[in-house]
Amino acid sequence: MSDIENNGPEANGEALHDSVPVTGMYKEWFLDYASYVILERAVPAIEDGLKPVQRRILHAMKEMDDGRFNKVANIIGQTMQYHPHGDASISDAIVNLGQKDLLIETQGNWGDIRTGDGAAAARYIEARLSKFALEVVFNPQTTEWQLSYDGRKREPVTLPVKFPLLLAQGVEGIAVGLSTKILPHNFCELINSSVDILKGKKVNILPDFPTGGLADFSEYNEGLRGGKIKVRARIEEGDSKSLLIKDIPFGTTTNSLIDSIIKANDKGKIKIKKVVDNTAKDVEIQVFLAPGQSPDMTIDALYAFTDCEVSISPNACVIIDDKPVFISVNDILAYNTQQTKELLKRELEIRKGELMEKILFSSLEKIFIENRIYRDIEECETWEAVIQTIDKGLDPYKPDFYREITEEDIVRLTEIKIKRISKFDSFKADELMRKLEDELKEVNHHLEHLTEYAIDYYKNLLKKYGKGRERKTEIRTFDTIEATVVAANNAKLYVNRQDGFVGHGLKKDEFVSDCSDLDDIIAFKKDGTCVVTKIQDKVFVGKDIIHVGVFRKGDERMVYNMIYLDGGSGRAMVKRFQILSVTRDREYVLTKGTKGSKVLYFTANSNGEAEIITAYLTQGSKARVKVFDFDFKDIDIKGRGAGGNILTRYPVRKIQLKMEGVSTLGGLDIYYDESVGRLNTDERGRLIGNFLGDDKIIAFYKDGSYELTSYELTNRFDPNTLMLLEKYNPEAVTSAIYLDGASKNYYVKRFQIETSTTNKKFNFISDNKKSELVVVSTDKQPQVKVTLKKGKETEVVEYDLDMLIDVKGWKAVGNKVSSHPIKDIKLLEPVKKESKPEEDKESSDEDIEVGSTVDLNVKKGDEDEDDKEQLGLF
Repeated sequence: MSDIENNGPEANGEALHDSVPVTGMYKEWFLDYASYVILERAVPAIEDGLKPVQRRILHAMKEMDDGRFNKVANIIGQTMQYHPHGDASISDAIVNLGQKDLLIETQGNWGDIRTGDGAAAARYIEARLSKFALEVVFNPQTTEWQLSYDGRKREPVTLPVKFPLLLAQGVEGIAVGLSTKILPHNFCELINSSVDILKGKKVNILPDFPTGGLADFSEYNEGLRGGKIKVRARIEEGDSKSLLIKDIPFGTTTNSLIDSIIKANDKGKIKIKKVVDNTAKDVEIQVFLAPGQSPDMTIDALYAFTDCEVSISPNACVIIDDKPVFISVNDILAYNTQQTKELLKRELEIRKGELMEKILFSSLEKIFIENRIYRDIEECETWEAVIQTIDKGLDPYKPDFYREITEEDIVRLTEIKIKRISKFDSFKADELMRKLEDELKEVNHHLEHLTEYAIDYYKNLLKKYGKGRERKTEIRTFDTIEATVVAANNAKLYVNRQDGFVGHGLKKDEFVSDCSDLDDIIAFKKDGTCVVTKIQDKVFVGKDIIHVGVFRKGDERMVYNMIYLDGGSGRAMVKRFQILSVTRDREYVLTKGTKGSKVLYFTANSNGEAEIITAYLTQGSKARVKVFDFDFKDIDIKGRGAGGNILTRYPVRKIQLKMEGVSTLGGLDIYYDESVGRLNTDERGRLIGNFLGDDKIIAFYKDGSYELTSYELTNRFDPNTLMLLEKYNPEAVTSAIYLDGASKNYYVKRFQIETSTTNKKFNFISDNKKSELVVVSTDKQPQVKVTLKKGKETEVVEYDLDMLIDVKGWKAVGNKVSSHPIKDIKLLEPVKKESKPEEDKESSDEDIEVGSTVDLNVKKGDEDEDDKEQLGLF
């Protein structure tokens, strides 16, 4: 307080000239602090891919390295000579490096990135540099040095890393005003890509995570800002009652994943009985399904509502020339590859200089001894005379040396011991010089062919350290999972038709259907309007509700059939329409919008059904036929704004349903997209067939089993295990060849599917674990090409499978394909018979044009001209 008083403007007017505005202080100090955090703590240098604390740890470990493990507590103490930020940050950084399993060999409990378990205390765990680190990270001769923070030691500015270490390990850091997130990439792929860069090829590297899993990199954007990666757990069906999670997404742990599953279950998004963590050497989380839950639907729900699918946003930012730079991972790899090439060049040049110096001194030594120059200095009385005498004795040979002979070289000659002179062997000296010259030639050759030398260097790294570092994350293309489709029905929809309320809280009113709390609800009212709203506990949509249901955006199978009275003309209008997309909470008019319009008849048809109705006109109407039928299939399906066709211009007393209809949309064309292993109706992948009603799909798997399923789009078929997927034909004969794991013989069998249970696999080959299905076909006359081994020769034979064996039961063993050893079996493409083009046939049916005619209750010749007029359809 006294300082403020003494320095205040009242005490000393001159103090105003010395004061600094707070805004100025903030600007300067904040920028200084931001620069410090960016450069010294959070963002890695592109040269070695290390943050300062990591670099100092590795440098300290190199100083301590004697081939044995050191206590991490000792490493921390050694590192504190270079890193002025306390032991906690150093300890965390060491554990992080050790868990990456690349630069540091660990001993003791270092935690588990899969489960989230932490490492033991630093005094209990040990570490040492790996052989890989010793080979690629350190070289004092090519290291640029600087003084440590207290000036007592020197430390590397950056380490001369001859490998894309930044991309192999990945890095994440939050600085002041910016952040960085570079994902880890595969060791082997980085080396191969570096080789491709040196060969002038273009590369595109993708991340690989130590936790495995599945990843969609279609929006990776080379790791730049704005990119995105979707990573999924690997989920398998254990049986019909449980699922097994084998790999977890990067950035999650088994504990966090289980917590997210439990939360989703508590919120009603998914329905499960329990979750059990069986993780030991490998990750395994067992999810037990609630009764009646589909495994495929639950898998989708796990991806939609839990951490079984996470989205990662990369943001590659590195320090280049003391500045943060946003750069793609491909450019980082190109930079590191070029840097490795330059470091190798510097090492070769240093080695070349060392060899030339050794050759030079070996030559001087030989001349000095063989020409007995050492005897000439016996009579010299001063040191200067000794130097001059030796220099004079070397004069005849000086032109042969690559540089001038200095006084330092002569001094070294005087230091040769008499014992060495007396035992000097000219032959051995020549042999040594020959080896040095051969090595020098090799170094010169590498310098002249530096690119090839760098390629060989990378290939040698791959050979020495690449084993066991194969890709763990499977590259996939994911389908988009609609949360509203896979959400469990955790709510019930009720309606109060008269008062106009809908919601899941109206438990005393009329029950409509099960639904989820993510669904949208569509309500149709008697005045010919409809509205779509988010489901709530209770929401008002308008009085006199005639229909309410769950709204599915873009559902082209849902068709609404409606008859309404047009208040303007008094006519009864009929229409069929779809509602594919709407604005939520906006009221849409389905009639012509005239005053007094009202709905006379309405149905919602989930598969485009067209029923037949009976219309009853009033007794006082002038129509001759007062009762007539109308089939909705006679009119086309339009949009919600279409006015419709004239049903009759006479007053309608009532309308009744006469006959339930069938779908007018035809069957669904179902496609199988192998890239995502899913069915679709978007024409992605291979056409499976046209499906309607109770049609089924049959799937044959590599393990020798088949499965009947529905054609629901939520069904999954793993392309890695699938052999054949097609529309099920109960009359078809299945032909199969399989390898029996016990006898190692190939068997052929033909059978018909005798089971009808869906979503259950039936094994039709031998039960041995090594048995596998080789060929499967449902063609009428399948043919295979078999390569047989007869002695030292091979013979290729083609077989018609329908000629090899008769149709037997699906459990039959079958017959051996051949008594000779079989090298290969391939299924041949079926021969397609050319069909004659069909003649065009004129249709005898008279179709009713949309918006044209007619009063269907009058006889020919008695039509009313008013009934022939076209009405507005838009």
